[in-house]
Amino acid sequence: MPSVLECESLPVAAARSGEPGAWEALLRRYQLPLYVFAFELLREETAARDVVQETFIAATRHLDGLREDAKFGSWLFSIAHQKCGHAGRRRGREREWLAEQASAPEEFAADPREDLIRQEDEAEFLRLLAELPEAHRAVLLLHYLEDFSLAEIAGITAAPLGTVKSRLHYAKQTLRQRLLERNP
Repeated sequence: MPSVLECESLPVAAARSGEPGAWEALLRRYQLPLYVFAFELLREETAARDVVQETFIAATRHLDGLREDAKFGSWLFSIAHQKCGHAGRRRGREREWLAEQASAPEEFAADPREDLIRQEDEAEFLRLLAELPEAHRAVLLLHYLEDFSLAEIAGITAAPLGTVKSRLHYAKQTLRQRLLERNP
């Protein structure tokens, strides 16, 4: 079953032939999902933007190597995953979660206490997610946020399907356990 990102008709052939409008359409379609993915792995806005830019530069250089146009989305996320790994190694270690969760305006809650509790719960979940190893976090994000199948994630991360299943299982199990430990 193709992922949500693969379902629509993409102008990949037109981009391969050098049509600027096709690249603009691909950029519009994938820029935000790639940014969210990179940001969730790197936790740094500038690094995430750089990864998106580097991903599209690499895609323009290597598009002729893509054999199946329908797999453009998973191929692009595979490039982004590699670029995130390079960015993480360049930094030498992952940075702590940034306190910039307030960058997006919060919804108005009828009771300010409910809004505060929701914000604290979200921040706690994001902290727990950040504590997962990068490989586990990447699988969770690709599966639940980007809606890729396990087989597609195996291709993106260059890991065997069994490893992807294991990482997803242990990531969910670890999150569940840590949530229960902190909120019995």
